[in-house]
Amino acid sequence: MQPEHRLQQLLDGTGESEIVEFKEAKNAYSFDKLGRYVSALSNEANLKGLPSAWLVFGVKDNHRVVGTHFRESHRELQSLKKEVADKTTHRLTFIEIHTVQHADGRVLLFEIPAAPQGMPVAWNGHYYGRDGESLGPLSIDEIERIRYQSRQHDWSAAVCHDATLDDLSQDAIALAREEFATKHPRLADDLTDWDDTTFLNKARLTIRGQITRTAILLLGKPEAAHWLNPATPTISWILKDRDGLERDYEHFGCPLLIGAERVYRKIRNLKYRYMADDSLFPEEVDQYDPFIIREALNNAIAHQNYELGGKVTVVEFEDGRLCFSNPGRFIPGSVEQVIHADAPESRYRNRFLTDAMVNLNMIDTIGSGIRKMFIIQKQRFFPLPEYELDRDRVQVTITGRVVDLNYARKLAELPNLTLDDIILLDRVQKRKPLTDEQARHLRRQGLIEGRKPNLHISAQVARQSDEKAQYIRNRGLSDQQYKQMICNLIEQFGEARRKDIDGLLLDILPDILSDKQKSNKVKNLLQSLKNQGVIEPVGKRWRMSRR
Repeated sequence: MQPEHRLQQLLDGTGESEIVEFKEAKNAYSFDKLGRYVSALSNEANLKGLPSAWLVFGVKDNHRVVGTHFRESHRELQSLKKEVADKTTHRLTFIEIHTVQHADGRVLLFEIPAAPQGMPVAWNGHYYGRDGESLGPLSIDEIERIRYQSRQHDWSAAVCHDATLDDLSQDAIALAREEFATKHPRLADDLTDWDDTTFLNKARLTIRGQITRTAILLLGKPEAAHWLNPATPTISWILKDRDGLERDYEHFGCPLLIGAERVYRKIRNLKYRYMADDSLFPEEVDQYDPFIIREALNNAIAHQNYELGGKVTVVEFEDGRLCFSNPGRFIPGSVEQVIHADAPESRYRNRFLTDAMVNLNMIDTIGSGIRKMFIIQKQRFFPLPEYELDRDRVQVTITGRVVDLNYARKLAELPNLTLDDIILLDRVQKRKPLTDEQARHLRRQGLIEGRKPNLHISAQVARQSDEKAQYIRNRGLSDQQYKQMICNLIEQFGEARRKDIDGLLLDILPDILSDKQKSNKVKNLLQSLKNQGVIEPVGKRWRMSRR
């Protein structure tokens, strides 16, 4: 994200918090206090599972930009990294120092990395944290929470010491061999010579022949599920009608390699027929792309927090929606971050399980699965996947139909829109709020019009849709028409005050204009009529020109 956009995003936010701090810092600023904030913001970013926090110089607490002269020399500014590193544990340095030349002054954005897992960051030997907007010592409990991260184990890699090959399903092992050969075609010939013990070690389902929780989860017989207590190795499929009432359900347990395939087949992937609209849309498609179903389901299996004792749930609604949910926090922090990174996540809850599922062709490691889901939905003109990220639960909803025909037309008519723009337009479609910067960004491209929160279809699309009449109303009249209305008013009453003319025009000017822009518009219309010799000012009133 460009520094200017990041600054606007922070200004449009809810204010200072544990991970955002605004400082006026007009000239000098205490180096020691800056260091305390580095420690505090770094630790808080870690505790919130975020990659970084922000210290902003040149902005007052009320989000008003005032500018800063702090270290105006580029060399002095860059040397700050080493000066801070010398006094922090682990020699923490800034990821980046961004300089933004805002209209109201120079602003510095210090992007402060989260404390490394298991290692809280100290300044001059003391750990700092935040309580809302307040800076203070990091609590002992919070210090231990960060330190404990380095001691966390991989639940999925634990060995079930008394379990044997007899606890695994031969059908699941056979399917695992097929999928392994598909994933690793160069090893297909060698695979036929491997016995089960060798194969399971090669596929990283076992450790030196010892049965792991991952092996039980993916390949275990139903009666072997007790090895995973208190985890619940279950996928529940539920069918609900349009009123949300349950019509059917089924539960699938170990082995989940087979269970996931059975859930996939259980989902009623009906055909969706598009409304005829020239050649914009295909005639029909499956409601749900197979990749999306498998990606969402297998991600839920791979990234579930099994120690919470929950299960994966797949709810199919008859109105054309699929909801996948699983217990556990979304480790990357935000879906937007995953889409923009378009790379493998550096942290996994179940690393051993994830590696095994890669080898069995269930998930990929290139890190583009979620992004690909978004692109597929875009290509089908359907709403984008919608994620709900609670503290201990992740839910993704896939919609298998067109919800807003205008949105679908927009994607069809403007195929070169960026994914970022489509994500924002999807929010407009779903009547979700945009920040001021997001709305301005779409408006600058001519994609939306109107005033928040009532944003509407833009001219770029309206000219090619059935919304032409509505667009003309939103766009407003021509300048000549407004001028004629002003002249009619003056001719009828002999003269008119500016207040009278404002009362005539302000309410009918386009909503896309701000109040200030509307006022300037009227001023410019009057000036144009005056320059043309049509009207003239007499004191504070306007009359038809006598020339």
